[in-house]
Order: sequence, then structure tokens, then C-alpha cells
Amino acid sequence: MCGILAVLGCSDDSQAKRVRVLELCRRLKHRGPDWSGIYQHGDSYLAHQRLAILDPASGDQPLFNEDKSIVVTVNGEIYNHEALRAGLKNHKFQTGSDCDVIAHLYEEYGENFVGMLDGIFSFVLLDIRDNSFIVARDAMGVTSLYIGWGLDGSIWISSELKGLHDDCEHFECFPPGHLYSSKTGGMRQWYNPPWFSEAIPSTPYDPLVLRHAFESAVVKRLMTDVPFGVLLSGGLDSSLVASITARYLAGTKAAKQWGAQLHSFCIGLEGSPDLKAAKEVADYLGTVHHEFHFTVQDGIDAIEDVIYHIETYDVTTIRASTPMFLISRKIKSLGVKMVISGEGSDEIFGGYLYFHKAPNKEEFHHETCRKIKALHQYDCLRANKATSAWGLEARAPFLDKEFIDVAMAIDPEWKMIKHEQGRIEKWVLRSAFDDEERPYLPKHILYRQKEQFSDGVGYSWIDGLKVHAAENVTDKMIQNAEHIFPHNTPTTKEAYYYRMIFERFFPQNSARLTVPGGASIACSTAKAVEWDAAWSNNLDPSGRAALGVHLSAYAPNSTAPAAGIMPANMTDNFHRMVELSAPGVAIQS
Repeated sequence: MCGILAVLGCSDDSQAKRVRVLELCRRLKHRGPDWSGIYQHGDSYLAHQRLAILDPASGDQPLFNEDKSIVVTVNGEIYNHEALRAGLKNHKFQTGSDCDVIAHLYEEYGENFVGMLDGIFSFVLLDIRDNSFIVARDAMGVTSLYIGWGLDGSIWISSELKGLHDDCEHFECFPPGHLYSSKTGGMRQWYNPPWFSEAIPSTPYDPLVLRHAFESAVVKRLMTDVPFGVLLSGGLDSSLVASITARYLAGTKAAKQWGAQLHSFCIGLEGSPDLKAAKEVADYLGTVHHEFHFTVQDGIDAIEDVIYHIETYDVTTIRASTPMFLISRKIKSLGVKMVISGEGSDEIFGGYLYFHKAPNKEEFHHETCRKIKALHQYDCLRANKATSAWGLEARAPFLDKEFIDVAMAIDPEWKMIKHEQGRIEKWVLRSAFDDEERPYLPKHILYRQKEQFSDGVGYSWIDGLKVHAAENVTDKMIQNAEHIFPHNTPTTKEAYYYRMIFERFFPQNSARLTVPGGASIACSTAKAVEWDAAWSNNLDPSGRAALGVHLSAYAPNSTAPAAGIMPANMTDNFHRMVELSAPGVAIQS
């Protein structure tokens, strides 16, 4: 991931302003340590920090069209750039960068070209012919982006808050799937797929269609000119990504450059569930596996850096971002610059354990829509910024536009968790890859219970965070929390602890408004908390808060784990569900 920063229409075009823009852009250097670039035209500045993944030698930015009348600074990857180039036969390209198509597409199609891009991106495009500009962000918000306004009427664009929060009177998240045009002076939504209306779809489940759509999403993300690997937690989503990548890597350009044996990476506390499962998957797939350990104290020591880089005070995001932040540093030290990850599956398929309590298919589908639309505030934010903090790029094939269209068109009745039929969470995804003749994964991995990343790295991680917060936040502080933090008032000592750190780095009201809030159980939206009356007394974003579902759930009305909480008959029922599900649907490729 690169870092972009633009100041458009400011009242100052002096050398001092240019120096200030460069100074602010350097705050984003962690996102793009490979090269820096800046372009000035009158009262507008476009700056860029590059992480070179494609065409490292000549793809520096800003990028231009032939006569340099159109200037672009981009953070992202355009996976269909070769096909787009083929359709621009009358244009001459200056670099081999995938992002080089953007200026030429604008020349050819105007502002309406954005929907033609298949990839992840945030960009600012300046047309010096009339001094107009557009800003756009990818469909799901995989790349991070913020917009701000200065007192002098200037518009600021930055990949991170820290690029603009000191200089803008007001700023906010740039919404995913939107485009800002200076010609109209406002936003418009360029991404509006059928599922966005939340109407209940009716397409029958076809496992082979789903399988091929996801394989295609993974394969297109093998586009790279630098060493790469996969994040492998041993859960269903990352294991499927690793399996497909290992299966299709041979014969790709990446394999010819860097070898056909896949590298995989995992992190956890000593003896954690993820480490054990990931090692088994790695051995099964034959990857070069890298296992990293951290201690609870290592994570606690990193919390301030994590909050500075992730730019949030959301509890579940910080819990999960910390191990991802730590592993990203290790991965980058090995010379790897890109990883493929499993974000998005739980939102699309209702994989979080609270979905066990969805009352009907309508509520199930509406909740998946709500979760996907909010991804840019949670998992996308975490994956993008935790990796970018160390100059590493994360790609998420589950968030592929074409794949989401297929997955969200399935009648949600098929996604529902039905114990009597042996359907556990994400059954449609599991059975799509349950191939008896050429297995993708071992059966028990394919049907492993959902484990949220912050839990899977080791249960004592979250427990340790709570203990540490309790040592730093007093009862009196919590009692007065609503007066200190009237917006998104923290209700736990852990939340209060993170909020104190965040406010120290980002004290502006606009900054605190960029972070979502509301009640949550096991990563649910506030609306889904209504599914079970008992949840309101045990609110916690950990999967172990899903009482009666998680095999290592918290004790009722407690934050302490209780191994014996699940009745024996419920444990037996869960394992019987797995046995019923495991035969799945054998599909021939």
C-alpha cells in the first residue's frame, strides 16, 4: 500500500506550502518507503509515498497522460490493467505500472471510468486543462482514505488521518465506492450493486459457481513483481486462500520470478489454537511456513504504536490489529512486500458465531449487508494499516467485486446455520471446497469452528489486555467516562484505556467521529444484539462472548473464560454437526 496526500485549491502556492505538504506526506512514509514524489500546479499539490509492487523500476508517481495535462497519484492495485491497456490502443504508456491506466481512462471516458477498474484503489486525479479534479475510493474501502477541509477553502485528501488532522478545520472518512468531483462540488456513489439495496436474493446455491468465483478472485491477486506470501491462521478463510494460492501458483509470472513454493506466515502466543492449526495446514499444502511467537507483554508494549498507526479506539480492531502489526514487521524483515489474507468472508457468509441466533433468513441477510458496508471501519482498516505500518501490502480476495456479486446473490436460506441439517457457520463456503477426489484442506480444518483472530492467537491475549487496562483505569474514571468522553462513551476499562491513547494522538472532534461505536456481541452490529436477550448483559466483541455457541465461551455475566460453560450435550451436538457437515458436497473440478 502506498501513501497519497493532496491539497487542492489552497490559498497559498508558496515554497513554504510545498515544504509543509512534503512534511505531512513524510508522516505516511511507512506506507511507501520505496520512493517519494510531489507535483504542484498552481494552488494544488499531489504527493505520493510509493510501495513498489509492480514495475518497481519505472512506476514512480505521480503518473501522467501523454501531454501531462492529467496527473494522478494512486494507492492501490488494478488487477485488470492489462485488459484495460489493450482497449486503449491509441494511448502511449510511460510505465509498466498497473495504475498507469487511470489517467488514460479518464481521457477516454471522463469521470465514468471508475467502475471499469477491478482492484483496490484510492486516487486523486488533477486535470490541469480546467483545473478540475476527482477523488475516488474502491468499492469496499480496502484502501484507507480521508477527506478534509481547510479554512481557506482548500480540500485535503490523505491515506491516513495523520496526514491532514493538524491542518484541517474538519475531516472525515472518504466513503468507499464513492467519487468526489470538483465540477459538481460533491460526492456520488459509483458502486451500487444489487445487494446494496438489501433486498432478499433468491439465486439457488451452486457450490461449483461459488468455488470458481473465489478461485478467480485469488488467482488475479497473484499479480506481483516482488516476493509475497499468505497470512495463515489455520482458520477456514486463510486456509482456503493458502490452498488455492498453492494450487495455482505454478506457471504464474510470480512463480517464475520467485519460485513455485508458497511462503506462509502465522503468529500467536505459545501453544495458541492458530499456531497448531496453521502448522498442520502448512504441512498439508507444503508451504515454506514461518511461525512467529509473541507474548502478552510484547503486545501490550506495542499498543500505543498500534493505535497511532491504525487510528482507531475500537476495542475489537485494536485487539486484532496488534498481532497483525507484530507479524507484519517480521514478514517485512524477510524481504516480503505483499501478503494475501482472508478478510471479508465472515461478513459475506455470516461466519461470526452470533449468526447462530439469526431468527430468519431476512435478518441474516440484512446483517451481512450491514457488516459488509461497515468493513472499511473495521477489518479493512486493520488489514490495510497494520500491514502498511511496515511497508507491507495486504490483498483480500474475499472482497473481490465479482466474487461478492456471486456470494451475495445466493438465497440466504442456504447460509443459515441449521443444526438439525448439520450446517455450521459458513457451510456454503465449506461445502463448495469439500472435494473428495482432490481435497483442498483436511476435513477438520475445513470444518473448524470460527475463531476470531484476536481469540485464535491465544485466549490469554484478550484476558491479558483486560488485566492491563484494569491496572491503568480506575473505577472512578469509568464512573465519570460520560463526562470525559460524551461521544462513544467507553463502558469498559479496556475501552477507556484505548480511548485515552487515541485522544492523545488525535484530539480533534473530527478524529473521534471517524471511529464507529455502539453495542456489539462477538463482532455483531448493534441491531443483531437484539437477537438474544441474554447478550445485553455480556457485551464483548470476542467470539467467546457468544454464550452457548463458542466451545470456550466466557462464563455468563463475566469476562473470564469458563471451559465448562457449554453443557455436555451441546458440545456433543456441535461435534455431531461437524460430522454431519464433513461429507459435504463432493464436486468435480
